[in-house]
Amino acid sequence: MATETDFGAPHPPGAAHSDELLAQVAALPSLPGVYRYFDAEGAVLYVGKARNLKKRVSSYFQKDHGGTRIGHMVGKIARMDTTVVRSEAEALLLENNLIKTLNPRYNILFRDDKSYPYLKITAAQSAARQAAAPSAVAWPRVAYYRGAVDKKHHYFGPYPSAWAVKEAILLLQKVFRLRTCEDTVFANRTRPCLLYQIKRCSGPCVGLVSDEAYALDVAHAEAFLRGETQQVLELLETRMLRHSEQLEFEQAAELRDQIAALSNVLHQQAVDNVDDRDVDILAVKVQGGRACVNLAMVRGGRHLGDRAYFPVHVEDAAAIYDDEESSTVESAAAAPPPVEVQVLEAFIAQHYMEVPAVPTLVTSEPVSKRLTEALSQQTGVRIRAIHQPREQRRIWLEMAQTNAALQLARLLAEEGSQQARTRALAEALALPQDRLDELRIECFDISHTAGEATQASCVVFHHHKMQNSEYRRYKIDGITPGDDYAAMRQVLTRRYARLAQALREGGAGEGEMGTEGTDRLPDLVLVDGGKGQVAMAREVFEQLGLDLALIVGVEKGEGRKVGLEELVFADGRDKVYLGKDSAALMLVAQIRDEAHRFAITGMRAARAKVRVGGSRIEEIPGVGPKRRAKLLQRFGGVRGVASASVDDLASVDGISHELAEAIYRALR
Repeated sequence: MATETDFGAPHPPGAAHSDELLAQVAALPSLPGVYRYFDAEGAVLYVGKARNLKKRVSSYFQKDHGGTRIGHMVGKIARMDTTVVRSEAEALLLENNLIKTLNPRYNILFRDDKSYPYLKITAAQSAARQAAAPSAVAWPRVAYYRGAVDKKHHYFGPYPSAWAVKEAILLLQKVFRLRTCEDTVFANRTRPCLLYQIKRCSGPCVGLVSDEAYALDVAHAEAFLRGETQQVLELLETRMLRHSEQLEFEQAAELRDQIAALSNVLHQQAVDNVDDRDVDILAVKVQGGRACVNLAMVRGGRHLGDRAYFPVHVEDAAAIYDDEESSTVESAAAAPPPVEVQVLEAFIAQHYMEVPAVPTLVTSEPVSKRLTEALSQQTGVRIRAIHQPREQRRIWLEMAQTNAALQLARLLAEEGSQQARTRALAEALALPQDRLDELRIECFDISHTAGEATQASCVVFHHHKMQNSEYRRYKIDGITPGDDYAAMRQVLTRRYARLAQALREGGAGEGEMGTEGTDRLPDLVLVDGGKGQVAMAREVFEQLGLDLALIVGVEKGEGRKVGLEELVFADGRDKVYLGKDSAALMLVAQIRDEAHRFAITGMRAARAKVRVGGSRIEEIPGVGPKRRAKLLQRFGGVRGVASASVDDLASVDGISHELAEAIYRALR
């Protein structure tokens, strides 16, 4: 296997790699494809694409990269996988799908688990119109939607936020008066609802609008969402004049109000002077080792809003990208693209693999024509990227650039604030100041309801932020319901027992995996509680042979007021009050509150499961709410009741031996 090269130490090309790996590199074909690098533990280091696999991959192992970032990565390569494809477009698609799923350490990676929302207009079922009473499925409904789209209904978007969708729905209610109620509500109406009274719905549920008129409103609404606003206005005006000529002044007045509302909307948007109907505006800002891509969306000629994205691994990935490009440029004088271009191209490649592409991209940086051609081939939409736009497009781009700068400044300020808090806490507790980036804090909290569904939570603070992926929940069993001290003893023992044993045996080092996902003992262990909880934690750490100085309790102040908390130490130090405005106390409170939130949500979910099962107990003849409550309190939940013996059940007040036997049989 490969031996890891020390960062910064030059090594001969290929010296740190196995003969098997080098032979695999030498046998690669001169075809387009995708390659993946893995370290000795199987973690993915990098995913890349190449027009010529042999030439691209060989350059990593033939050159001496020295102590650069790419040299550090190459020194870690222990295994490689490659996939040959037919074209560069296929390579682009596969590369970015793998980046999304594998989260490689040295790729620019955009993480956004939230799907985009859509505005949905359901399709009418014409057969249902023939029924005697109005049927919900016969009258299209406008609704907020998030998920996979299908061909059965009509979808408009995607929108950058839920707020943008709800604004569009409100607009359709004002102008076209389409229904938004659920089908079950529609089916049970006997008189019009409040939305009809305030002229936000035409009342199809009680037959206050004809089939033809409602269908026209739906068609006009869909045309408006597609950006065909002038055509909609002309059609409405034609209908208004026709009703007026036929002396149908009431219908003409309704259409007049509809035209006025639509004209007002168009005046507010003020972007109807462009030919573009669907456009994405992309602006990138890089500063302080971080980057922000701001995506603004224009759909149907209307600016819907924007969303900011913050990629990770920017510096490491940029260094490797530079090296790759320098090995493929035809001219030695040609320079690799700036980091801004790399970030923007990475976003475009990853984003439009999952989100429907639009024909026009307005970008703050020039992007590769090969990228847009590959995307066009894969998506079936002819995509063009416009750099240095004019007129309305330029206004949109300037807005996006301003928002990207503001969002990045906010992120850097927040990160700077977190670093200041970390430093303040380290100073207050006399922790080492030379490795604040590595400072690791774990915080524990216990949550239950009258002893039911007891859960403990552990949250982790590392690298100046909460690490959600390292959070853990522990189901607490085998204790007296409501005994928080016993629960704390159990969770601390489960968390640190194996790590303590590994440390005693000398088998766990800084980079080796310990218990429950932690790779080393934390620098600080916070427990939500005062002297009692700290004393319990002290007992556990004494039994495990761990350093008592790690344990700090967060004791609530007088009146349990926020900002008056005191820190209690397990090693005998006096209590410390950091001060209401202390940055150190703000960090402690942030971590403590996150542990409490995480414990509460887990407890509520567990309690809900228990109570769903608890209905089985009430279904047993002779067991009512009072006896059920006594059983759950005595045995800590449904599982405890189900595992109890007949004699144990009969020992509960109000439960006879015969009823205990009935409960025992029913729960088995």
